[in-house]
Amino acid sequence: MRTYIGLVWAIARKDLLVEFRTLERLIAMGAFVVLIGILFNFSIDTTVVRPQDIAAGLIWMTIIFGGMLGMGRTFSLEEQDGALTGILQSPIPLDALYLGKVLGNFVLLSVMVALVFLVFGMFFGLTFAGSLVSLVGVVASGVLGFVALTTLFSAMATRSSMGEGLLPVLIFPLLVPVIVNGTTATNRLFAGRPFAEVDGNLRMLAAFAIGSTVVCAWLFRFVIEE
Repeated sequence: MRTYIGLVWAIARKDLLVEFRTLERLIAMGAFVVLIGILFNFSIDTTVVRPQDIAAGLIWMTIIFGGMLGMGRTFSLEEQDGALTGILQSPIPLDALYLGKVLGNFVLLSVMVALVFLVFGMFFGLTFAGSLVSLVGVVASGVLGFVALTTLFSAMATRSSMGEGLLPVLIFPLLVPVIVNGTTATNRLFAGRPFAEVDGNLRMLAAFAIGSTVVCAWLFRFVIEE
């Protein structure tokens, strides 16, 4: 078990070291977040619409589309350098490779999510009246479900002639539970609603995240060896 966890951590650590050295994906995601914040800052009249009423939808839209920019290149480095072939011929369990990629992507996307809330808080002067712990749980569960799916489909897209352009086509229909429950729960938390009103959404997000991770880890072998 320790060896397995060590493999997962080694893969995630390698990806994070490469990313924090090049900042390739983080810059792309960060630039997108700032651009969206600026656009909506100038296009929304806050005297007519309260920022809290629309913030949840805008935040999750930014997370989903911004995340696509980064997650689509999950396996691009290995594919370009031919390292993926070597990894597949090594004794590393493929589900450990998948989970390592998921862990690395989760950390990267968490950095982007923190920037999303910072940018929207600055531009719209958002005030949060709900439970911060509940918000973290909702966002973390939604992000994990998103990362679990996009990591698998990124591997599929990388080995396709269409490349990254295939990812949105495959992934968006499967993200409906994340978008619906994430937006609903976040909107209620911004409105200061009690935890009881978001408990169902949080349970759905957590179940979706766990289920997606388990199923995608099992399917990863068939996708990557195809």
